[in-house]
Amino acid sequence: MEQQLYQLVAPLVMDPVVIRANNNYPFKTNDNYVWFIATEEDKVVGFLPLELRKSQKVIINNYYVVSDNEIRKNILSALLSAALDVFSSGEWLFTSVALIQDKDIFEKFGFILQEKKWKLYVKMIR
Repeated sequence: MEQQLYQLVAPLVMDPVVIRANNNYPFKTNDNYVWFIATEEDKVVGFLPLELRKSQKVIINNYYVVSDNEIRKNILSALLSAALDVFSSGEWLFTSVALIQDKDIFEKFGFILQEKKWKLYVKMIR
């Protein structure tokens, strides 16, 4: 499965435009991550890596979705919906560092603003 993940996301995570969109912060993964990937016609249009931590904590950070319009909202909504469906059982605590432009989408899925707010990001919990 790891090989398939790398084949899908490597062209994006190595793309200078995508890296700049991520504030020049590298994307990372390890055995504690579960990746949700959105494709359109065999092309990756977004991904949402979830880091699973002890005590049923899920961290959403460094996600990527193409475009800055209604399509972006639909893709991110689909990724969040899928992730929340998978982790809906139990008492999972979600924490997200979301782009300010995506705050309303996260709120639609029950995330609320936490005390931290930066220039480009907001910390949200669910």
